[in-house]
Amino acid sequence: MVSTVDILNASILIVDDQDSNVRLLEQMLREAGYRCVASTMDPGVVCELHRDHRYDLILLDLQMPGMDGFQVMEGLKSDSSDGYLPVIVLTAQPGHKLRALQAGAKDFISKPFDLVEVKTRIHNMLEVRLLYRALADYNERLEQAVQERTAELRESEARYRGLTELAADWYWEQNETGSYTQVCGPVQEMLGIRVTDFLGQTSADETTGWDEAEREQLQAQIAAREPFLDFAFSRANADGSTQKFRVSGEPMFNPSGRYVGYRGIGVEVSTKHSSVRA
Repeated sequence: MVSTVDILNASILIVDDQDSNVRLLEQMLREAGYRCVASTMDPGVVCELHRDHRYDLILLDLQMPGMDGFQVMEGLKSDSSDGYLPVIVLTAQPGHKLRALQAGAKDFISKPFDLVEVKTRIHNMLEVRLLYRALADYNERLEQAVQERTAELRESEARYRGLTELAADWYWEQNETGSYTQVCGPVQEMLGIRVTDFLGQTSADETTGWDEAEREQLQAQIAAREPFLDFAFSRANADGSTQKFRVSGEPMFNPSGRYVGYRGIGVEVSTKHSSVRA
């Protein structure tokens, strides 16, 4: 909500080549309580003034010698940093009103001035302008907060990875399609298989020795995007020994809540022993 104080403190620039019009508008605005009113009779300096002061409203005459109001608006649009052209045009030509709106003006005031109409249009325009600026400021603060939170999450993620790598025999991440994007730890050396074999992604002629029922159960949990803790997993080796593991994992989501993959850790809880031959 924009307060009356905010509206009366808004900055206004009057641009008209007629001194009588400038003095009339200045007097009317000051009597209405507006505190930040400036003026110029030179259209060529409007863009520079707006760059320096970022006026909340520009009252712009359309018919001026040397550089008309339409040219001024083109210059303002090319200089605008927020994409909003805070202009009310002043015109005695009915045919110019539609053209001015199409050129980017937000409203128009007809000449000769009806002071009640002038006050009403200026007040309404400033209310909209200040609401637009407040929304832009809020969006900027929100974007900054999102960036800061994202940085915090990345830092937390880095700490998490470091801790899990220390606490586990291996750490892995996979994307939403199931492809592995990161593996830490001696997976090949420890298991004697490729990491892509871990969930059964092996060629048809390879026998890994993994318990198929366990593997299917684990695959089902990942497919359902369910977290799991200390899932028991085992492998029968060619020498008759058995390796046992505990595997934990959780789904990952980005800040907007979209699923982006899985991550997990694993530890071996038994030692591989050679079988005893008769």
